[in-house]
Amino acid sequence: MTRQWTFWADLRAVLAERNFRRLFTTRLISQAGDGIFTAGIGTYVFFNAETFPSPAAGAAAFAVLYLPYSLIGPFAGVLIDRWSRRQILVWSALLRSVFVGLTAALMAAGNRGVPLYIAVLLVLGVNRFFLSSLSAALPHVVAEDKLVMANSVSPTLGGLMASVGGVVGLVVNAATGDTRRGAAVTLVVAGVCYVAASTVAATMRRDLLGPVRALGAPQPGRLLAEVVSVAAGLIEGARYLLRRRGPTAVLGATGGNRLLYGALFLMSILLYRNYFFRSSVTKAETHFAVLVTVAAIGYGCAALATPPVTRRLAKPTWIVLLLAASAVVTIGLGETFNQAAYLVMAFALGLGGQGVAICATTILQEDVDDDYRGRMFAFYDMMFNVTYVVGAVLAVTVMPADGHAPLLIGLVAAGYAITAVAYWLARERDQSSPGSGPGGVIPSAAAQRSSS
Repeated sequence: MTRQWTFWADLRAVLAERNFRRLFTTRLISQAGDGIFTAGIGTYVFFNAETFPSPAAGAAAFAVLYLPYSLIGPFAGVLIDRWSRRQILVWSALLRSVFVGLTAALMAAGNRGVPLYIAVLLVLGVNRFFLSSLSAALPHVVAEDKLVMANSVSPTLGGLMASVGGVVGLVVNAATGDTRRGAAVTLVVAGVCYVAASTVAATMRRDLLGPVRALGAPQPGRLLAEVVSVAAGLIEGARYLLRRRGPTAVLGATGGNRLLYGALFLMSILLYRNYFFRSSVTKAETHFAVLVTVAAIGYGCAALATPPVTRRLAKPTWIVLLLAASAVVTIGLGETFNQAAYLVMAFALGLGGQGVAICATTILQEDVDDDYRGRMFAFYDMMFNVTYVVGAVLAVTVMPADGHAPLLIGLVAAGYAITAVAYWLARERDQSSPGSGPGGVIPSAAAQRSSS
């Protein structure tokens, strides 16, 4: 009999573990800083009283913010399995605060060129090691019978803290005058969060989080040889994936959903900045913060709604329904270019997108052999972030500077419908029973992998 899913009961159970609380606190503080940092970059590019953003500048910002997760992620594990993970958490957080300070200085000076992008890439590249180390360290602070619970609550609340941090960043920027110096101040606040996360991580023993090698186990090979081995493993994983219809189809559905969401998110930023509130950047920023908050509420509601729904419906069916509903909501509300309608749309698409992500990660956990599971989630990370950037880049071709693009709304709605139909036709036919597979019922938040 499947256990009753209770998010808060799971949270209470794992919070009883002292070292888990320390690791969890490190995650929450750091991811709040991530949200503030992202908001600081976003406000510098989009909500700056001194400039009006262009679609091309927005697409470039998306690329810098999201691609490092995909490019660095598969290779991060090589070093994470060599070095003390506690030390990685302590020093990578401090290193990020230094790079954030450099980024803030460049922003205060009005730099919008290559040096700024390099500084941002350094922050995000180090962050990939930090987040991967958090995941690798989790089994060292939680009992085995509570590990599923810990994996359920940590990514969801971490993602929500990033959303809260994003709203805080928008508020800080508005309070400091929506100037380049205001955006720099926002980044300094993010840097403080990283220093605090490092301080909390330092309260754990140096050897607490591993890696642990069995007595007599061989030492790791040469670093270059292991990096080459990772690349070869990814190629082998791709061949494995192409032979399995279910995982391939769900990765396609994830990519389609993220591509379309990326286009809409860039459009919404430009709409609020250059169309709804062109004469007042403060109002634009404030109202956009409300939009982001509503989308985050939808994201959280997906973690509450999806587990009970998928006890009654097969996960592929729920994915198709969410994608189809996204198509209806987008065409029904998007063409109005009405702010109230866009709040409803933000909630619905936040819920739909995260619902797809929860089902997709669970299907991969259930249908992929353990020997290949890590590589499948590396592909998932790539699909999740690369398609998001591609969606923003493609949107530039049909979107005016003010974001008022009825044609784009129609194309995105059609894209959601096509993705739903394509996934329904491509899915595994034997995935028809609710909660089927070795993984059973979906845990409370098998959530977005860029925050795990």
